Amino acid sequence: MSLLERIAEADERGLAASALACLERCLPPVADGGGESEPLRPLWASCEDGREWAARLTAARAAMTDTDGTGVDETASPVREMLLAAPSDWAAEPLREWARTCSLLSLEFHRRFDMPVLGEAGGDAGEDPAGRLRRWSSGDTRCAGPLVAGELRRQTEILETLAEAADPAGGASGLRGALDRSTEGRRVLRAVMSRRARGRA
Repeated sequence: MSLLERIAEADERGLAASALACLERCLPPVADGGGESEPLRPLWASCEDGREWAARLTAARAAMTDTDGTGVDETASPVREMLLAAPSDWAAEPLREWARTCSLLSLEFHRRFDMPVLGEAGGDAGEDPAGRLRRWSSGDTRCAGPLVAGELRRQTEILETLAEAADPAGGASGLRGALDRSTEGRRVLRAVMSRRARGRA
């Protein structure tokens, strides 16, 4: 089953959690290296049943506007835009559209730091970038580099984990598993970003 098919079948919890996981991986590291900024983490607490979703979303938006050096810097503007676009209503269809958009944002973010792939300069050079991202999400991964391929797999695994733990008894463990996968993905991406930065120095 492709990533887009997984998103099409997900419930509210899966959609919200997968979208948040995508956005967290797009957050830049804290500039001073003094720890992790976690402006989105309070929203995870609402993913189980939507309780306090609107209030926590408002708080996350406020946290993401802090650009005075103590919060998230200006490179996180795409994440802020996605938070502003997030639905305040805990309902499947608006959450589904938001999850699709967050998924594409994360894929594009990973593509920017990926290794060059032959097809990018060859067979699909004339392909619309947005179309390429949608093609990858649909299961056609031609010309997808290792970072993008890993991100596609990670997003799919997160949705699978949440779907398998859909009952109330397994809900909390499902969210923990999704968060663990997302955190590991963020470590991988930041390690690549760090190596790229050192190579330019």
